[in-house]
Amino acid sequence: MSTPELPVTFRPTRTRIVLLSTGGALLAVLTALSLMLESFTTADRVTFIGTGLLGLAVLALLSRPKVVATEDGVTVTNLTTTRRLAWAQIVRVNLRAGDPWVYLDLSDGTSLPAMGIQTGIAKQQAIADARALRVLAETHGTGRSAA
Repeated sequence: MSTPELPVTFRPTRTRIVLLSTGGALLAVLTALSLMLESFTTADRVTFIGTGLLGLAVLALLSRPKVVATEDGVTVTNLTTTRRLAWAQIVRVNLRAGDPWVYLDLSDGTSLPAMGIQTGIAKQQAIADARALRVLAETHGTGRSAA
């Protein structure tokens, strides 16, 4: 496999589309219902719209993960955290059968989930992205790969 051109962003695009579309539809339906039901008070309407906004916010949070590879290293953005790694810190890139997403074995002996490459809806894309990140880690760092 050839080395991908940097910078490159790995992100579960189909999953993002589904999550954000669902969130938008949820907000639209709850807003429309709150405005159409004449028996609703202002507080009821605010509650319905607030619930739609909360649902959209949660689904937007779930669509946040990504992995950005640059010449300097990798930035892993998961649900609520972002971690910057130098290439030398990545020992191995793992996506084993049954794993929900890629795991990065790090030089300090820990493992970091990289939720930006996940098998959910687009398994073949996740496998291709994991291979590309593995090639990058082998090219730019001291890592070695594992299936």
